[in-house]
Amino acid sequence: MSETAARCRGLVKRYGSVVAVDGLDLEVRRGECFGLLGPNGAGKTTTVEILEGLNEPDAGEVEVLGEAWRGDGLALRARLGVQLQETKFPEKLKVSEVIALFRSFYPRGLGVLETLALVQLQEKADAYVKTLSGGQRQRLSLGCALVGDPELLFLDEPTTGLDPQSRLQTWAIVEGLKARGRTVLLTTHYMEEAARLCERVAIVDHGKTIALGTPRELIASLGAEHVIEFAVGEPAPALSAEVLQGLPSVEGVAHEDGRWRLTVREVHRTVPALLAALAERGASPSHLTTHHATLEDVFVAKTGRTLRDA
Repeated sequence: MSETAARCRGLVKRYGSVVAVDGLDLEVRRGECFGLLGPNGAGKTTTVEILEGLNEPDAGEVEVLGEAWRGDGLALRARLGVQLQETKFPEKLKVSEVIALFRSFYPRGLGVLETLALVQLQEKADAYVKTLSGGQRQRLSLGCALVGDPELLFLDEPTTGLDPQSRLQTWAIVEGLKARGRTVLLTTHYMEEAARLCERVAIVDHGKTIALGTPRELIASLGAEHVIEFAVGEPAPALSAEVLQGLPSVEGVAHEDGRWRLTVREVHRTVPALLAALAERGASPSHLTTHHATLEDVFVAKTGRTLRDA
């Protein structure tokens, strides 16, 4: 059996003049949780839809569980689980009835009660869909993706719009799947989600992979473990990237919308030197924060802009 669960090479997808996916290369290994991380519109969902067999590429090669998509692909689909960004269920069905319906689509799989236990909905088995909260509906959607006991599970933005408690519950379910050795391909624009759940992450932007590796490897690629963000009031001092780059322990400098971002090795050495440099120019920070480097900072270093502004 191949160690690769899914791969694509030179993947391209256009919608008119818009290039949604632009020569993307990916490889998902069996037994890992692989994250596609990037802003809305980066091409994550289009890429996943092609891997799921729901969309056709304009160019490139696609292989899922050792097979290419041919014909109706029913045999291959029976080995996959798919949770879309949003799923609508009949409001007047009971939760257990929805799971039983989806179970009937697969030649083999889990029992209804077993599936409900996996997604922590046992107590809602006889509840009608219309009575479920947003987080419970999302877990029901996940249950429908799991009921066929898939070899490869696709989760497209599984926690978007959820409250913090529901998000943590969904993370716990995914971590349970990882413990059972399942392969998961997860798309998200939440950096914390990718860092917590994924063994490896591909950061995508404008339909291309701009970084690939474990979360720790990607953060280490910055060359420093900490980030200092600051801004100064008006009138702006004569501050340049060259001046900031010369401060102790600084590895990288970025400037966006009046805010400076320094990637540094040792915060306790940089901050006093920064304040002194500002004081020499008759200025002081109107805003200053420090934090450990994250995948968000990797995105900024690669693109020059923050994820939320992308």
